[in-house]
Amino acid sequence: MRQYLLAVQLDESERDAPEDEVRAMLARTGKVTDEMKAAGSWVFVGGLEHSDVSTVVRPAGGATTITDGPFAETKEQLGGFWVIQVEDLDQALAWARKCALACGQPIEVRPFGDPSLRQ
Repeated sequence: MRQYLLAVQLDESERDAPEDEVRAMLARTGKVTDEMKAAGSWVFVGGLEHSDVSTVVRPAGGATTITDGPFAETKEQLGGFWVIQVEDLDQALAWARKCALACGQPIEVRPFGDPSLRQ
């Protein structure tokens, strides 16, 4: 079994969705999460605040600097994620399809690093 991150790529320029649409989306993603749990694939899920409330800590020359705001200036930011555990990429992609349809946003699928798989 391998763990994958299913990362929701949120378009923050569309942040003012009507409350009823947000509730409907949360209900759909909740159903997908329940399916993951029933299948034994679910590890963790989390939704994030918008990137404008983030803080970035950067290393430089043995010290760090702290700045407000997102790491990168871009329209799409990480909006939330699922961590799942499945047999292979095909299973991860099947879950990602369900997640994308449920939340209406692109999903980036990325395996967690496994040093034994590196050449």
